[in-house]
Amino acid sequence: MSALIDRDVLFASDPRQRSIARGLYGSIATLPIVSPHGHTDPRWYALNEPFPDPAQLLIVPDHYIFRMLFSQGVDLQRLGVPPMDGSRTEADGRAIWRLFAENYRLFRGTPTRLWMDYVLSTVFGIEELLDGSNADSVYDQIADQLAKPEFRPRALFERFNIEVIATTEGALDDLSWHRKIRESGWGGRVVTAYRPDAVVDPDFEGFSDNLDRLGDMTGEDTGAWSGYLAAHRKRREYFKTFGATSSDHGHRTATTANLGSGEAEALFQRVRTGKADAAERETFRGQMLTEMGRMSLDDGLVLQIHPGSWRNHSPGMMARFGRDKGFDIPTRTDYVAALKPLLDAVGLEKNLSVILFTLDESSYSRELAPLAGVYPALKLGPAWWFHDSPEGMRRFRELTTETAGFYNTVGFNDDTRAFPSIPARHDIARRVDCAFLARLVAEHRLTETEAFELARELAYTLAKEAYRL
Repeated sequence: MSALIDRDVLFASDPRQRSIARGLYGSIATLPIVSPHGHTDPRWYALNEPFPDPAQLLIVPDHYIFRMLFSQGVDLQRLGVPPMDGSRTEADGRAIWRLFAENYRLFRGTPTRLWMDYVLSTVFGIEELLDGSNADSVYDQIADQLAKPEFRPRALFERFNIEVIATTEGALDDLSWHRKIRESGWGGRVVTAYRPDAVVDPDFEGFSDNLDRLGDMTGEDTGAWSGYLAAHRKRREYFKTFGATSSDHGHRTATTANLGSGEAEALFQRVRTGKADAAERETFRGQMLTEMGRMSLDDGLVLQIHPGSWRNHSPGMMARFGRDKGFDIPTRTDYVAALKPLLDAVGLEKNLSVILFTLDESSYSRELAPLAGVYPALKLGPAWWFHDSPEGMRRFRELTTETAGFYNTVGFNDDTRAFPSIPARHDIARRVDCAFLARLVAEHRLTETEAFELARELAYTLAKEAYRL
C-alpha cells in the first residue's frame, strides 16, 4: 500500500491463509463505507469550511492521543486542551504537533499508531515515520493540503466513499446543523441518532433543569411520568425527521428494570425532585432502557446500549477539564441478570433490534454470545472503544462466533470523532475479518464461496440491515 502501511498488514504469516485473505480483502476493499454510529460534528458537513490546522484536526479532539501523552507526564494544556477556568492553553498548532511528534514513539504497538499511520499515508501522502526530526515538514505538508478544496469535509466524505454516516446528538439538541445540511442541497447522507443521557440519567449535571427544557421543547408536562414519556416520544419522532434510525444509551451498567406503572410514576417523582438515593437512580436508568425498548417497537428506532464505562473516573480532572478527557475506564459488567427485565418485556420481539456493546471482554463467550444467540431482539455490536483494535476485533470474532454466529452481529462501526480516521478504521476491521475468515477456510470450516459472501456482509450488508439504513 505505502511505505507506512504494508499491503499484507494484519494478514497471517502463514502463506495459505495470507493468500486467501488477500483474495477476500480484494473483493471488499472498495465497498462503500456505512458508518452507522459515531460522533463526528455535523457542522463540518453543514458549513463545509476548511479544517483547522493539523493539531486541531488530529490531536486536540482525540482522547486516545492525549490520554496516552498525559500518562507519560505531558500536561493537557500543552496539547491544546483548555481547562474549565480559562487559564492559558497552548494555541500554536505547530507547537502542539511538535510535542506529539516528539512523543510518537509512545504509541508503538497501539491501534492509535496504526490509525495515525493510515491517515498520514492514505489521506495526506506522508511516507515517512513521524518523529521530532520531521515534525515541521509533515505539519507543513498537511497544512498545505487542508487549505485545498479537495480536503474540505464534503470532498473528503466523497473521497472516502461514505454512503451514510450517523452523528449522535443529545435529546435537547435542536439539530440545526442537520437542517443546514438538508437545506444546502448537498447529496451526502448524514443522519442523526437520539442520545437522551442528559434527560435519562439523574446523575447527569443539571438533570432537573434538563427536564424543564425537555418540557419546553415538546410542550409536555415533564413533571409527570406520562408527560415525560410523551416528551421522549416527540423528540424521537423529531430526530427521525432528520434521518435517525437509532437511539444510543451510555449507561454505566447494563441494569434494566420493568416496573409497573404506579411504581414507575412514584420512582420518577423521587428522581424528579432530587430525593432518590443511588439505588433508586440506578433503577430509574434501568427502567428507561426498558421504556426506550417499548418505544422502539412503536417507532422503529434501533436501541443501542453502551454500558460498562466508569466515565470521568478522576474527579480532579473532571473539575478542571470537564467531561470526556480520557478518564473513562472499563468496568466489569453483568448482562445475564441485568438485562433480564428488558428481555422479559421485549426480548422475544422479532421486529425490535437491540444492539449490545461491552467493555468487559470476559462477558463475550459467557454472557453476550449466548444471549444474542437465542433472543430475537438482540444483536452484538463490534469490539468497542478500548477493544477497537486488531487484537480486540480478533478476540471478538473468536469468542462470539461459535455461539452467536456471524448473523447475530452487526458488522463494524467506527464510533469516532476523528473524521480522517474513518477509512482507516474500516479498512482495519475489513482486514481483521478477512484474516479470520481465511483461517476458517484454511481449516476447512468454511468454503471459499461462503467466505467471500461473509466478507461482503461483515464489511457492508450487516450494518445496513441492523441499523435499518
